[in-house]
Amino acid sequence: MSQQLSLNARTTAPACRTHDLECRLAKLADGGPAAINDRLEQLDAEWSAGRVAKAALAVTILLGTILTLTAGWWWVILTAAAGLLLLQFMFTQHVWLTRVFQEAGFRTRAEIEHEKFALRTLRGDFRNLPTVHDIEEKDDISRLEGEGGIVVEPDAHKVGSMEAAKEVIHATTPH
Repeated sequence: MSQQLSLNARTTAPACRTHDLECRLAKLADGGPAAINDRLEQLDAEWSAGRVAKAALAVTILLGTILTLTAGWWWVILTAAAGLLLLQFMFTQHVWLTRVFQEAGFRTRAEIEHEKFALRTLRGDFRNLPTVHDIEEKDDISRLEGEGGIVVEPDAHKVGSMEAAKEVIHATTPH
């Protein structure tokens, strides 16, 4: 995005579903930087479906080991099955257990990171990072400003929170 995203404070976001990223971003944009920071903290603590699946498999391995030692050798099958699923997860990143947890409402790590990246973009974290479109010659920049070039964006280019959310989602969606 070559233009800085500015939010019009008078625009209010409509009611939306919890899983609608665009609407959630618009609401957070209306809430300001504090709301965005709070949501980023929530996302840092959120468990992904893959993480929950790995934790469940680890607990199953521990439980199977305890049962094998105390209740009988047949419980080693449980430990072995969980170990094989964990091994499959290591090589394929997809286990049927992950899909079960996704159906239960857990999101993938990619979905969580996408929302975090979109929130950071909306907050303006990447505004001052150089891009391939930046002018590298300081003389060119000062000449543009000296000739009456646009230094500050006029208010006409400000967008509402819904438009900003749409633009951020489009810009941060992996292609």
